[in-house]
Amino acid sequence: MLPVKVCCIQSIEEAALAVTAGARALGLVSEMPSGWGPIPEERIARIAATIPPMVSSVLLTSKTTAAEVIDQIQRCHPNGVQIVDAFPIEGYGEIKEQCPGVEIYQAVHVIDESAIDQAIRIAPHVHGLILDTGSPHGDVKVLGGTGQTHDWSISRKIVDAVDTPVLLAGGLKPENVAQAIEEVRPYGLDLCTSVRRDVALHPALLAQFMRAVALAS
Repeated sequence: MLPVKVCCIQSIEEAALAVTAGARALGLVSEMPSGWGPIPEERIARIAATIPPMVSSVLLTSKTTAAEVIDQIQRCHPNGVQIVDAFPIEGYGEIKEQCPGVEIYQAVHVIDESAIDQAIRIAPHVHGLILDTGSPHGDVKVLGGTGQTHDWSISRKIVDAVDTPVLLAGGLKPENVAQAIEEVRPYGLDLCTSVRRDVALHPALLAQFMRAVALAS
């Protein structure tokens, strides 16, 4: 079965639910310029401390300098960090030096084919790419969590062009995940909104998604 990252975890209870359902990584969202899902850093640290070692705890950050990201990592103690905004290439090396053992994931917002060159440039410097749906250039940045798909043909070109593991995000649900896997062939999947009801992580919806992934993998 493809690895699944369940994002926007809100509590220790949600983390336990996702782990029991088979999630291989949990996303813990810090302050963002817009969108639903961020929680205080103190809560991120508490949740991260409860996640078993075989499951990745991934801090999502909108910070755009290495120093800011390193400070967040040192406060929250995740074993992975997902950078969701544009980030300087040299900053990845600084994070690796200051936070050894923390895996770095960079979100690439697939707006058009310019995302391919962006992904190729970033891939050698990170542990994984997250191909997401967002609007990072607007007056108010949208950096994920939209529940919207993007052009999967572009995502497939990225998967074919890089050696770095690629996770597909953006609008994935039980009804379309088999098609997404077939068209993109990602290393793994990343989701949030489709397994929630009234913003709470829903056991039945999560189980339905996991079954769909297992059948399609």
